[in-house]
Amino acid sequence: MSNPIVLVPARMASTRLPNKPLADIHGEPMIVHVWRRAVEADVGPVLVAADAPEIVAAVEAAGGRAVLTGLHHQSGSDRIHEAISLFDPDRRHDIVVNVQGDLPTIEAAPVRASLEPLADPAVDIATLAALIQRPEERNDPNVVKVVGTAIGEGLQRALYFTRATAPYGDGPLYHHIGLYAYRRVALERFVNLPPSPLEQREKLEQLRALEAGMRIDVALVDTVPLGVDTPHDLDRARAMLAGRCV
Repeated sequence: MSNPIVLVPARMASTRLPNKPLADIHGEPMIVHVWRRAVEADVGPVLVAADAPEIVAAVEAAGGRAVLTGLHHQSGSDRIHEAISLFDPDRRHDIVVNVQGDLPTIEAAPVRASLEPLADPAVDIATLAALIQRPEERNDPNVVKVVGTAIGEGLQRALYFTRATAPYGDGPLYHHIGLYAYRRVALERFVNLPPSPLEQREKLEQLRALEAGMRIDVALVDTVPLGVDTPHDLDRARAMLAGRCV
């Protein structure tokens, strides 16, 4: 791992929270808060991959860097791939950390933890998970579970991701957190693969990588960060960040 970069994909379209990246949190757009949290992680330069000039302008006004990408992308992975290609054509950065643009309260520790599995050169993609503590989440299809096998302290090799309650039987279940660290060559391979059958069935993009034989390892962290998808989530984020924005 010689030179990581953090990419933050952000798009304006959101059915439940229109213009989500620009939603106000204590006087600043949400995307600026995400950018700040990513900078605080101190794992490398941070670049926002935006689909609208307004997002680029907001990030640059706060002192950050952003690049305008196309409107055609189907996923954040596609968006960050275009952004890194535009920003770094000379391929100085060999690790790409994807921090979703709706995580304004993300802490530095999980961002850093996403790099840990890549210490093994056999790992293509790294991601995060946390132990499910609330009983109702065990059967919630909106809570994606990772089925993995332990390979070290706080590390697992992912065998499958599912919306079902898995694995069956007594024992812990793990809530997958959609924050990824890609080797750049793995990101390039991934976005050029066609959607896979299990990906389409489960509506989980990461299954495309597993079906193609790519290795995904998981770092276990303590908590699941708040993703802002609704006005209620936005109110929660404002409350959580109140002390940091005084």
